[in-house]
Amino acid sequence: MRKTFAMSFALSAAILSAQQFKAGSQVTDFQIRDLDGKAVSFSSLKGPVTVVTFIATQCPVSNSYNQRMIDLYKDYTPKNVRFIFVNANRSEPASEVREHAKRVGFSFPVYKDPDNLVADRFDAQVTPESYVIDSSGILRYHGSIDDDMNVARVHTQRLRQALDALLAGKPVPSMETKAFGCTIKRVHKVS
Repeated sequence: MRKTFAMSFALSAAILSAQQFKAGSQVTDFQIRDLDGKAVSFSSLKGPVTVVTFIATQCPVSNSYNQRMIDLYKDYTPKNVRFIFVNANRSEPASEVREHAKRVGFSFPVYKDPDNLVADRFDAQVTPESYVIDSSGILRYHGSIDDDMNVARVHTQRLRQALDALLAGKPVPSMETKAFGCTIKRVHKVS
C-alpha cells in the first residue's frame, strides 16, 4: 500500500511540474517574486497583451538582446502591451539580477522564479525565450525575439510580428518558433 501511494504521489508530482502553458492554451495565474523577494501574481501584472520573457544576467545570447528588449518595451508599452521579464536561473541571485538590470539600463522590472516553477509551467528552456498572451489569457506566441543573435543579421522580427498581429486583431503568423540561447540553470528537484 505504502509503495503504491509513493508511486502515485511521484506520478502526480511529475504531472503537476510538466508543461501546462502551450501555444493555443489558457495561461492561468502564477506567482513570481520581485527582487526583494515579495510574491507577485501574473494577474496583477498582465495587460490586454502580455509578453513573458525569460532572461539571464550571465548568458551572452540573452545579453546580446538587452538593447532589443529595451526597445521592445519602449515601443510597445505605449500600445498597452505589458512585459514581464523573468530570471529563472538558480545561479543568478536577486542581487546580481538587480545590479545587471541597473548596469545595462533596463527601465523595466525583472522578476525571479527561484524554484523554476513558472519556467516549468511554460517549459522555458533557454534565455531569451518569449511568450505572448492575449487579452483572453490564450498563449498566442512562443519562441525567439527574432532570428539572429547578431542584430546586423536579423531578417525576421518574430516577437514584433506576433505583437503587431495581435494588436491589429489578426492571427499571429507563426505561433511557435525555435528559441535559442543559454539553457536555464534549474534548481535540482527532489524526486
